[in-house]
Amino acid sequence: MAKILVIAEHLDGKLNSAVAKTVSAAAAVGGDIDVLVLAADPAGIAAEAAQIAGVSKVLTLANPANAHALAQVQAPQIAKAAAGYSHVFGASTTTGKDLVPAVAALLGVNQVSDLMSVEGPHTFKRPIYAGNAIITVELPADQVVVATVRAASWPEAAKGNSAPVEAINVDATLPSHTRFIGLAAGKSDRPDLQSARRVVSGGRGVGSEENFKVIYQLADKLGAAVGASRAAVDAGYVPSDMQVGQTGKIIAPELYIAVGISGAIQHLTGIKDAGTIVAINKDGDAPIFEIADIGLVGDLFTILPELEKAL
Repeated sequence: MAKILVIAEHLDGKLNSAVAKTVSAAAAVGGDIDVLVLAADPAGIAAEAAQIAGVSKVLTLANPANAHALAQVQAPQIAKAAAGYSHVFGASTTTGKDLVPAVAALLGVNQVSDLMSVEGPHTFKRPIYAGNAIITVELPADQVVVATVRAASWPEAAKGNSAPVEAINVDATLPSHTRFIGLAAGKSDRPDLQSARRVVSGGRGVGSEENFKVIYQLADKLGAAVGASRAAVDAGYVPSDMQVGQTGKIIAPELYIAVGISGAIQHLTGIKDAGTIVAINKDGDAPIFEIADIGLVGDLFTILPELEKAL
C-alpha cells in the first residue's frame, strides 16, 4: 500500500488551496495520506490541514528557520521526514516548483512535474509542449515518487475531517549560506489569482497601462482576480506576477474572461481547465474564440461598460 507525504504550502498562517487539490491527487494513488507542515508555529496551519478529507495524519515540524518558505532550508527537513514514504507530493505552484526538485535531488530520484492524471501507483500523465501533448510517465516500482501536482487538473478535496496532529523532529543539517532577507509582494484586496473562482484578464488589445483600469473595474464588479497575457506584461501594462500562461500562472477558475487577448498557445495552456471561458476581442478570427464558451466580437471599450451595467 502506498504511503504518501503531501507538503503543506502556506503563507501568512493560511493553507494554500492547492494543498487540498494535491490531496485529491494523492487519493487517486490510494493508500495513507499524511500532510507535513513546516513553520515556526505550525499549530493553526496544521489544524486547517487536518480538516481535509482523506488525510490520515498531519505532521508538524516547528522550527524558527521555517518561518519563511526557503527551499534550501525546508528541503533537507522534508527529505528526512520522507523516510518510509513511497510518494512525496507538492503543489505545482511557484513555491512548489522551487522546493520539490530540491527534495527529489536529496532523495536521489527524478521528479515528475505537473502530474495531471494517475494511471497507477507509479504511472502518471503530464502535459508537454505547452499542453499540446500528454505523455505517460512510468517510474520504477522500487523508487520513491517525488512529484509536483498540476493543481488546475484536480478538484479540492472536501473538508470535514479531523485527522490527528503529531509533532515530529528530524536530524537535518540546514544550510548557513541561505537566509531570508525580505519579501516584496503586491498588496491587493482582490482574490488571489492562483485560487480565484473568477478571473478577468487583459491582453495587448487593452492598449495601455492606463486603459487597464477597465479590467480592474469589471473584476471588482464580479469579485474577481485580475490576470494578464504575456503580451500585456511585456508591454508594461501590469507586473509579471499577474501573468497567466505557460510561463506565468496556470489556473482553473469557474469563470475566465479574456479581454483583448488573441489566444496564443502559451496563454491557452494556462486557462484550458477553466469552467467557462468568455472571450472579448475585435478580431473575430482570434484563436481565443476556438476554445471560448462565449465569444463577443467588438470593441472592448464599448462592450465592457455594457457588461458592467448588466451586473
